[in-house]
Amino acid sequence: MKISAFSYTNRGGRDHNEDSVRCRIEGQRGVFVVADGLGGHQCGEVASALAADTLLDGCLQAETVDADALTTLFRDANAKILEQQSQPGQEGMKTTAALLCLEDDRVLRAHIGDSRVYHFSGGALASVTGDHSVTYKKYLGGEISYMDVYHDDDRSSLLRVLGKPTCQPETEAETAAPGDAFVLCSDGFWEFVYNEEMLLDLSKASSPQHWAELMLLRHIRRIPPGNDNFSLITVFVEERT
Repeated sequence: MKISAFSYTNRGGRDHNEDSVRCRIEGQRGVFVVADGLGGHQCGEVASALAADTLLDGCLQAETVDADALTTLFRDANAKILEQQSQPGQEGMKTTAALLCLEDDRVLRAHIGDSRVYHFSGGALASVTGDHSVTYKKYLGGEISYMDVYHDDDRSSLLRVLGKPTCQPETEAETAAPGDAFVLCSDGFWEFVYNEEMLLDLSKASSPQHWAELMLLRHIRRIPPGNDNFSLITVFVEERT
């Protein structure tokens, strides 16, 4: 199958961008990463770049990639961030990360924190990662609705991130078919573009870039002054001609 992709990142209303985006297709393998740094004063940018580079390079260099390999890569990234925290001014830096690896019809995804991976198939949302946040835990416990996740006061309280002694990424394996599509994004994007709108814009899109542009038009109308950094990667899987 043929893989095509488009990536975009923006500092939004902040003075610098702590998101890191990586997007690479080599041969039959496509690897995509979005990491959202935490810590301020550019330290978050260091953590997200360390994570994104480690995950991208590890996936591209591995002979085969499976769920165990992704878990190991996340732990390698975590170890590098913990080591870097010994540098002055970088003690508190952390990052979320979402990774998608496509090869033939195999889909592997992993995430930690609240950066997301969406999988669309057959004209519907097939799956989306669950945030590692207090807000998402409240949703799973029935305290709030799914739509409340977008606005709940605890949505920035993260339970799992890279940069803590314990690293627990969540991994999942799926299959892809021609016509499938994916979005990876940071919370600065998904908080303002809903699942149904992503699907609607996908139905109109002629390419990954076109799809991203349609969704960004929605996003720009809704973001408040001083909004967070926001990043996304859009991916199409098509029949190879």
